[in-house]
Amino acid sequence: MEVAVSASHGVMGPLLGKLADLLAGKYGRIRGVRGEILSLQVELTSMHAALKNYTMLEDPDVEVMTWISLLRELAYDTEDCIDKFIRRLGKRGRRGGFKELLRDTTRFLKSLDSRCGIADQIDELKARIKHVKEVKDCYKLSEIPCSKTEHAAVDPRLCALFAEEAHLVGVEGPRDDLVKWMLKEENSSTKDRKVLSIVGFGGLGKTTLANEVYRKIQGHFDCQVFVSVSQKPYIKNIIKDVISQVPCQDGSTKDTSDWDEKKSIAKLRELLQDKRYLVIVDDIWSTQAWNNIKCAFPYNNCSSRIITTTRIIDVARSCCPGSDDRVYEMTALSDLHSKRLFLKRIFGSEDHCPDMLKESSNEILKKCGGLPLAIISISSLLANRPVVKEEWEKIRRSIGSALENNQSLEGMSKILLLSYNDLPPNLKTCLLYLSVFPEDYVIDRERLVRRWIAEGFISEERGQSQQEVAEIYFYELVNKSMVQPEDIGYDDNFIVVIGGGQTTLANRQGFIRRLSIQQIDVELVHLLAQEDLSHVRSLTVTCSACVKHLPSLAKFEALRVLDFQGCEGLEEYDMKSIGKLLQLKYLNFPATRISKLPSEIVLLRDLETLHFGATPVEELPIGFAQLTKLQHLIAGGWTIIPKKIGNMRNLREISGFSITGSPADAVEDLGNLPGLEEIDIYLDGGESDEFRRHEEMLLSSLCKLGSCKLRSLRIRGNDGSLEFLGSWSPLPFTLQEFYMVGDYCFTKVPECIAPALTSLSFLDINLAELTEEGLVTLGELPALLHLVLWFRTRPDDRVIVRGFPSLKQFTIYSNDASAYVTFVKGSMPKLKKLDLLINVSTAKTYGFHLGIEHLTCLKQATARLDNRGATPSERKAAEAVIRVEAGAHPNHPAVTICD
Repeated sequence: MEVAVSASHGVMGPLLGKLADLLAGKYGRIRGVRGEILSLQVELTSMHAALKNYTMLEDPDVEVMTWISLLRELAYDTEDCIDKFIRRLGKRGRRGGFKELLRDTTRFLKSLDSRCGIADQIDELKARIKHVKEVKDCYKLSEIPCSKTEHAAVDPRLCALFAEEAHLVGVEGPRDDLVKWMLKEENSSTKDRKVLSIVGFGGLGKTTLANEVYRKIQGHFDCQVFVSVSQKPYIKNIIKDVISQVPCQDGSTKDTSDWDEKKSIAKLRELLQDKRYLVIVDDIWSTQAWNNIKCAFPYNNCSSRIITTTRIIDVARSCCPGSDDRVYEMTALSDLHSKRLFLKRIFGSEDHCPDMLKESSNEILKKCGGLPLAIISISSLLANRPVVKEEWEKIRRSIGSALENNQSLEGMSKILLLSYNDLPPNLKTCLLYLSVFPEDYVIDRERLVRRWIAEGFISEERGQSQQEVAEIYFYELVNKSMVQPEDIGYDDNFIVVIGGGQTTLANRQGFIRRLSIQQIDVELVHLLAQEDLSHVRSLTVTCSACVKHLPSLAKFEALRVLDFQGCEGLEEYDMKSIGKLLQLKYLNFPATRISKLPSEIVLLRDLETLHFGATPVEELPIGFAQLTKLQHLIAGGWTIIPKKIGNMRNLREISGFSITGSPADAVEDLGNLPGLEEIDIYLDGGESDEFRRHEEMLLSSLCKLGSCKLRSLRIRGNDGSLEFLGSWSPLPFTLQEFYMVGDYCFTKVPECIAPALTSLSFLDINLAELTEEGLVTLGELPALLHLVLWFRTRPDDRVIVRGFPSLKQFTIYSNDASAYVTFVKGSMPKLKKLDLLINVSTAKTYGFHLGIEHLTCLKQATARLDNRGATPSERKAAEAVIRVEAGAHPNHPAVTICD
């Protein structure tokens, strides 16, 4: 499988980057060292080039897979050896200049012997490199054509075109909605061509839905066409396929064999020019493919329609540039429809499932996640098995491996792999990494991208930082609908998972490189302690059982990533050996009961992320500011800011620190962190002089940071005031997010929240009173997308909303008050989601009218009615008017009304 190739690519990239850095740095100027590095770089670069060629193979043979496995293990061990070398050499080169470094290095190289083991390891690596080259030559791998093979395999999506309507479940609602939309303008004066693009993950039923819409409306059109594009489209053949489905009276399209692309497109446009046509363009994988195809379908003022399907959100949007076009995002089946489809295919009816199998069926459906293809595939497999609980449980436990080993699931596996194979190698490695987390586990985006960085998967690109590149990768996976990693599987030695009822750690190749402990008992802990853990690069523990009995951290000397998030009982585990993990870059243990950080943590000089949020840790160890490579520091909530924090100039994020609980000079020192981008702090206090002193120091720091890179500020707390922020100067022009969490509020919109903040997109603000004047100020913020507004005092009259050119989500709420807000024409032209707190008594005066019709893009509205001072009939009248307004809206937004 290409999965293994991608896993190997994930280690080769970081290794070659590390070798290049060594050559460019101080060690590359030392003659003996430089020669060794150059030799390694040349050999491994050549092998990496071959590896990248093999990523083009959809089904590598055994010889290729064997060579890849050897290369992967070689790369891991080479990087470990380099890291050990640098660490030991670094201890001798911390003082003095280059001459001292050269003298110490030469002395150190001469003293290398079997005591330190590095010399032996280098010799062993050289021998292994030679062996890997010989294996490649022996297998004649260079002669293997490194391109994806073309074969005549049946398209696994073909059955979707011929699915019987009676066998479909959950398609009726979406189908009827889209049919209505497709035919809406049939009798109107406007006859423009419209495009519907259906987008979603592989196996959700996009082709099936498109085909059902096609069946229902095809009689309304002069000609109907269905064409599939695929990952590597041959545009000329696609256009000819369309031509073959369009009637031609003069017979001029009978022989198109010698037509080129230009002639084919011109003829097709001629055939369609005066016809009302319906075209389905199925399975588009790139915007370029769509751009090449769409020019063949003319705008002919005949109410023609095009339906496209794709797995990629950006492609769907490119298909629908017009205001009359529509992107329809597929969703998974509901629990009810999933159950109905599953049981109907096995037993013929959802009512015939034996009681003994109901629990197993629910667990299997949970693994299928509402994916119709998965439900159909697994139910087809079970339909041919004995109806006994043991058989169903066996299938439930082996669903992942069954994808590869069971022929009845081959179509499902191929469809899922289509999306995987379309990814570039770097994204494949990042996707594989998701399997370190348990099934159905909610993975925080920031946690994931920081782990990618710590693992070495991410490099700076074209002036973008590692964090920016990692986030681009993340959103690219979202864009391509690759959100279910358990459907992909993972390479045997990319990640070793302990969990799922296993009783052994055998059946793997090579050393353990990444370890994910999802379930473990005392017996497995004992077996784990006997393993060689010195090559483990990441340790993720997501279960709480037996945590205190896990092997000592001293055994994990190569760790880059250590993640104990949410583990109960972690406070009983001895973490004193953490100071020996000198390569550690990512340390994560939030939501645990750790109350004190081990003092040895100050030895982790390469640490980039430290997250102990939602823990009772109040103080950091002495010397903490020595961790100068730290970029993300997320503390417990009431943690004291460490002394000399201004020395940690690589910090990009600090969170969970108490301003009022910290020394005032430490608060002021925050202003000496020019790279700080995110601040999340606690500010509690009152009217005391000490509190005022902390306010002054915080404002001083914010004034400095506002002219640097600060983009997010979140202030939490109670019993205080933030009025001092009104003096923030110069304005924080880079600020994108501002949140207030607590019961304090501004008497009016502060001067620091001004229209000049052209980057401010997210605003959560507390005001003493909701006024039109305040809303006018906020409505002038040009980039504001999301506004949450809390107010304390009820307005005397209605409040009219104007402006907000970019806003997409608007929420108004209060603990004890309510308001009556109305919208005028032109206000909030892009708003999609609205959440209002409505005072029924005030609204009665104006006939309960809200002006929803002016919110042209509205899709969802929630109205919470405050009935104080209103009669039951007035409450009913308010609800009725709101529903009438929503019903008359062209978008028919979903409306929820509650008290």
